[in-house]
Amino acid sequence: MASESNYYIPENSWMPVLTAASLGAMALGAGLAVQGKTPLFLLVGLFVLACVLFNWFSTVIQENMRGLTNAQVKRSFTMAMGWFIFSEVMFFAAFFGALFYVRVLAVPWLGGEGDKAMTNALLWQGFSAEWPLMQTPDQVAGGTKFVGPHENMGFPGWSKITGWLPLWGTLLLLTSSWTVHIAHHAIKHGSRGRFNFFLAITVALGLAFVVLQYMEYHEAYAEMGLTLKSGIYGTTFFMLTGFHGFHVCLGVFMLAIQLLRGLKGHFKPDDQFGFEASSWYWHFVDVVWLGLFIFVYVLG
Repeated sequence: MASESNYYIPENSWMPVLTAASLGAMALGAGLAVQGKTPLFLLVGLFVLACVLFNWFSTVIQENMRGLTNAQVKRSFTMAMGWFIFSEVMFFAAFFGALFYVRVLAVPWLGGEGDKAMTNALLWQGFSAEWPLMQTPDQVAGGTKFVGPHENMGFPGWSKITGWLPLWGTLLLLTSSWTVHIAHHAIKHGSRGRFNFFLAITVALGLAFVVLQYMEYHEAYAEMGLTLKSGIYGTTFFMLTGFHGFHVCLGVFMLAIQLLRGLKGHFKPDDQFGFEASSWYWHFVDVVWLGLFIFVYVLG
């Protein structure tokens, strides 16, 4: 067992090297896939990364169950998770920044606001500075490759609010944030049955949100003409909501692993970092969605 003064040093491992290689393969594969080429590298990279992470996390769990991780190691885990969530905050800040630039700066400039009249005359004469943009430059010029949507995902009016999927998704995530908090409180007070019950509800709510987002995307593509090719509005909408959906799936997976561990008797009132880290990530995902709901749906 590692003492308080001695930092636990694990055995030599190829897992960091394999992780870096799989991420490189995924980056290369994603670039090739965007160009319409084979996604083989992307799929291989994903498979290798999944296998490595499964083995790596299993090793860390076993080390913790054997009592090899002391307070100093656990502090490093906490700092690592904090920096990881901070990097995710910066990731979404970049996309929110792009949305802000387009809506508050680029669109008004293109419409000739202030001293940008030449921008309007040179790039798009007669452009109406409105958001969301329902036309594309290609469409205005008589092209058919990039056609704007005929309906947006904004607030549909009070008469249709009960059928507005983003509202139900928001309620699901807010409820899941509450249930995961109850689960956290339960395990810290030794109530394992209550912990497993509310954590299972949280996982179910997360899965329900993913289903709702699938329904929303189907509605956008099939009924509204809103796609990745429907101009800057379609691009920003799917980049923000799509990446958030990916993070929801990751969060659900993390919480499901913690649920399995809880059912196997893992975690103690004073030692449940694996679950705590997953719950922090889930709260982060919920906060990001609130920002999306306000700036992409309500104000969009």
